[in-house]
Amino acid sequence: MKKLPLLLTGGLMLAGMASCVNAGELAGNTEGAQVIRVEKNRGRIDALNDIVYSQVKSTVAVRQLHMSLLVPRNGDLKPAIIYFPGGGFTSAAWNKFIEMRMALATAGFVVAAAEYRTVPDTFPAPVIDGKAAVRYLREHAAEYGIDPSRIGVLGDSAGGYMAQMLALTNGDKTFDRGDNPAQSSDVQAAATLYGISNLLNIGEGFPQAIQKVHQSPAVTEALLVHGSAFRDWPGATIDSDPQKALAASPMGHISGKKPPFLIMHGSADTLVSPVQSQQLYRALKKEGNPADYVLLAGAEHGDDSWYQKPVIERVVNWFKATLGAPKAAATAEKDKNANL
Repeated sequence: MKKLPLLLTGGLMLAGMASCVNAGELAGNTEGAQVIRVEKNRGRIDALNDIVYSQVKSTVAVRQLHMSLLVPRNGDLKPAIIYFPGGGFTSAAWNKFIEMRMALATAGFVVAAAEYRTVPDTFPAPVIDGKAAVRYLREHAAEYGIDPSRIGVLGDSAGGYMAQMLALTNGDKTFDRGDNPAQSSDVQAAATLYGISNLLNIGEGFPQAIQKVHQSPAVTEALLVHGSAFRDWPGATIDSDPQKALAASPMGHISGKKPPFLIMHGSADTLVSPVQSQQLYRALKKEGNPADYVLLAGAEHGDDSWYQKPVIERVVNWFKATLGAPKAAATAEKDKNANL
């Protein structure tokens, strides 16, 4: 019988029956069937949605905060990454950036995506929520196969602000409130994509008309720090209290030893000034902290540039280098249903 040529498509090796196996040995085979051999070079990933990681109590209600998880199905001890979505401090839709999250999960990371409180809630509410998400993962590390000593954070835009704040306030108990208080909220690595590092100069270098918008008491960074106008109080601009604004900014927590940072920004960003990432990188290096800064030439704020393979691979490889690879299970025969 003449052998058919091999064809590689989508990771599957296709071949004629004569080049695969003896047709008579295959149950279910019949004349005209196409026989393929599949290389098992990747495992399954389980998606767990709408996990309540924290309950925030107010005087009139209790709000549940949610996260989703992507968990590689194996018995390995895995590093974890929490993704915080952007949304201009007005929304935190945690189902975003599935391309990045799936790439990280395929690389062996447990990947959480967490919502957090936004305007009209004010600082430090979002940071308190982010730290609660980290503590939740540590509390449930055994359940999901997570190595609690290797947790990183990732965020874009306002989510980048979240990642920065969590990493820069390691060891600061000011923001540790709520559930699982016995667990640490420290993180071991942070990646920020076109993130906000200083609420006082988000529009630096932009045209005056845009910078004027950032001086309004109605702009979201002012609402985050000062709250909205109410009764006889007209609200306040972000620079009306620079000390308060800096305390609510990553740049206000830059001194001392910090975990590794990956900082990425687009040179054509017209929403969050590239100065935000530039100043963060310079400040971290001045303090002697490890930081990588990647400027995407021509990339805009959250445009399709950020979903391309080279960008996603750079983030994945950076987390591999900083957090390390999953550690194989101690037993030779792994539970195939582990971490379900």
